[in-house]
Amino acid sequence: MSIHEDVFTRIRSLLEEENDWVSAMSTVVCELHNSFEHFHWTGFYRTVEPELLKIGPYQGGHGCLVIPFDKGICGAAARTGKTQDVPDVHARPEHIACSSSTLSEVVVPIKDSNGKVVAVLDLDSDLPAAFSTSDISFTEDLCQYLGTKYF
Repeated sequence: MSIHEDVFTRIRSLLEEENDWVSAMSTVVCELHNSFEHFHWTGFYRTVEPELLKIGPYQGGHGCLVIPFDKGICGAAARTGKTQDVPDVHARPEHIACSSSTLSEVVVPIKDSNGKVVAVLDLDSDLPAAFSTSDISFTEDLCQYLGTKYF
């Protein structure tokens, strides 16, 4: 079993009886952040108003508190509903530098049953091109699972 499969199995098991979205997000962030050494900032941004994301839960240093859909990589994922894979954050002028040490980032949208983005999962790394295709596929599957389970 790969590490991705193992972590996904643990998360599904931990969330089996859980129906609270905040508790679920906290659990997911903890599992991801502590399972992958290259995940240096791991967190959710939740859609709290039309076209507006707000931080939390997360692990790592401080993040940006509020991100409009028209700003940054998280905003791009929320606006387009598509995963944003950024091997070099300096190559994307819209990147918001919440941490000067971040070099690569992946942001995956979480959608409700109507296809509306309810949150994004943001993964940052202090390493360049840190996220593999397996990391991305895993987090996309995880976010689809979360959207189906909670929305």
